[in-house]
Amino acid sequence: MPMRQRFVNTPIMYAFGMLAMMIPSQAFSTFYSYYYVDTLGLGLGLATLARTIFLIWDAVNQPLFGYWSDRTKSKYGRRRPWIFVAIPLFMLSFIMVFSPPENMSEMGLFTWFLIALIFYEAVATVIWVNYGALFAELFRGDRVRAKASAVQQGFQIVALLIGTALTPILFNAMGFGNMAIVYAVAFAVFMLICLRFVKEDPEASAAPQPKLKEAFKETLSNKPFWLINLANSFAQTVNGLLSATIPFYAKYVLKIPEEQNTILLASVFVSVIPLVGVWYWLLRRMDPVKGWRLSFIAYALSVIPLWFGTGLVNGVIAGVIVGFGLAGFLVSPPMVNSNIIDMDAEKTGSRREGIYTAVSGFIIRSSGLISALAFLIVGVIFGYESGDNPGPNPEKTFRYLISVVPLILLTVSIIISYFVKIERKTENAS
Repeated sequence: MPMRQRFVNTPIMYAFGMLAMMIPSQAFSTFYSYYYVDTLGLGLGLATLARTIFLIWDAVNQPLFGYWSDRTKSKYGRRRPWIFVAIPLFMLSFIMVFSPPENMSEMGLFTWFLIALIFYEAVATVIWVNYGALFAELFRGDRVRAKASAVQQGFQIVALLIGTALTPILFNAMGFGNMAIVYAVAFAVFMLICLRFVKEDPEASAAPQPKLKEAFKETLSNKPFWLINLANSFAQTVNGLLSATIPFYAKYVLKIPEEQNTILLASVFVSVIPLVGVWYWLLRRMDPVKGWRLSFIAYALSVIPLWFGTGLVNGVIAGVIVGFGLAGFLVSPPMVNSNIIDMDAEKTGSRREGIYTAVSGFIIRSSGLISALAFLIVGVIFGYESGDNPGPNPEKTFRYLISVVPLILLTVSIIISYFVKIERKTENAS
C-alpha cells in the first residue's frame, strides 16, 4: 500500500486540522480581551458591544454556511473546497486582529476591532463548519469515534498549550503583530497537511438534500440536539472564560510577573495531554451520554480550587486540577453529537453534517456573548473598567470570574444533561 494511502482518513491526519485552527484560535480567545482592553485601553462596554454585534451577524451566516456546505457538489468533495478557499482569508483576518494602527482614538480602535472581529469570525466559521462536519462522516461507530476524538483532542491540547503558553513569549519578544504572522503561517502549513490526507465519501454528497426550509425545520425540531448543544454552550463558556481570565488572574489575584503567565498556562494544558488518554479509557467503556454528563461534573468540581489561589505554586496546582475536568469536556461532545447526526441520517436518508455542525457551532459560539456579559457584569459590580482603571478591588473581580461564575455555568450544564435521552442502536464498531 502506498505511504500516502495508509494515512488517508486516519485520526492523526484529520487531527492536524484541529492543530491548525486551535493555535491561532486559542491565542485569539486568550489574549484579544487582554490586548484590546488592558493593553490598548478599549472600554469593556465597547468590547462587549463589538462581540454582541458579531453574534447577530453570526446567527445569520453560520447556519447558511452549513446548509451550503451540505449541498456543495464537486469532484473534490463537499467540505474541502470551502476550507481551501478560506485558508488565505483566515491568515489575513487573524493578522488584522492583532495589528491595529497606532495612536487610534477609542472609537477608532472600537471600529477596527469590530471590523476585524466580523472578518475573522466569518472566515473561521467557514473552516470550523466544514472541518467539523467531516468528523461524523469519516469516523463511524462509538469506539472509532472515541479514539478519533481522543487523538483530535490530544492535538487540540498541544495547540492550546502553544496558543496560550507560547503566545506571551512571542508577543513580548516580537510584538502582537509579528506573533500573529507566525501563527498564520503555522495554521496554513498544518491545515494543508490535513487536507492532503482527507478523502470524502462520494456517496455522502450524492444523497439528496432537503430544501432550506425543510433542512432547518428538521434540525430545529430535534430536541436532543438542542439540549446537548445548550449544555455544551455553557461549558464552552467556561473554556473561553478561563482562557480569557487567566492573564488577569495572574496579574491581579496571584500577583505574578507577566512572564510567569506561561508557567501558569502550561500547568493547565500540559496536564490535559495525559488526562485525555484517561478520559478516552473511561468513555469507550461507557454510554456516550453518561460519559458526557460525567465530564461536566468533573469539570465543575475542578474549578473550585482556583478560588483559593494566592501565588504561582497554588495557581499551578489549581491549574493541574482544572486540566482533568477540561480533558473530559474536550473528548466527550463529538461522540454525542455524531450520534445525533447518525440518527438524523437514518430518519431522513441524508448526511447533513454541515447544517448540524453549523447550528451546533452557533449555539456553542454564543458562549462568547455569555462570557463577555459575565466579564461586564462582574466588572461593573466590582468597579473594573480597563487596565487604566481597574477599580478598587480587581482581585475579587477575577476570583469570581475564574471560579464562581464557571461553577454556576457548569451546574447549569449538568442539570440540562439529565434531560437528554438518545435512543440508539447497539454499535460494535471498533
